[in-house]
Amino acid sequence: MIHKKLLLLTMSTLTALTLAACGDTEEDMNPADPDTHVEMNEEADEDAGHGDMDHSGSDEVPEGLAVSDNPTFEIGSQAKITAEHMPGMDGAEATIVGAFDTTVYALSYTPTTGGEPVENHKWVIHEELEDAGDMPLSAGDEAVIAVDHMEGMDGATATIDTAEETTVYMVDYTDTENGEEIKNHKWVTESELSAE
Repeated sequence: MIHKKLLLLTMSTLTALTLAACGDTEEDMNPADPDTHVEMNEEADEDAGHGDMDHSGSDEVPEGLAVSDNPTFEIGSQAKITAEHMPGMDGAEATIVGAFDTTVYALSYTPTTGGEPVENHKWVIHEELEDAGDMPLSAGDEAVIAVDHMEGMDGATATIDTAEETTVYMVDYTDTENGEEIKNHKWVTESELSAE
């Protein structure tokens, strides 16, 4: 009888331990507890809100965008990317496929598809904002985004974080992490490129 009770107690303990070990699944995690989402938050920080970004794109540019007459990096030339808008970008060798003079914005917005707000997204140019007018916007201004670099971006109301008049580049490059060929990436600013 004691042997059966001991066996039953051992089995109960093992079952409880097994269930406890399996209980820490993603479904059981408390979203309000920051310690349960450390790994997810680290990934989000790495991507800086660019996880759903369309890295490649068409070579079409917005109407009215001025081609640069005298860009530092000429079309067809090579340059090194010194920015990490997303993993695999920093240090990649870029081929310049377009150079344009405009005002470039870093901005924050809440995706139209819902989800967490995106902060300090780089980059959206003046011509990619709805009814932005002829004059550049300033930090703190609001505008409606009229481009879909990322899911939920088109139609979102954004707050301008920074504004800079500069030359922006459309580039081709090879992702340094996974070897993916990225075509017509929009946008990299002049200060984010260096001569090789």
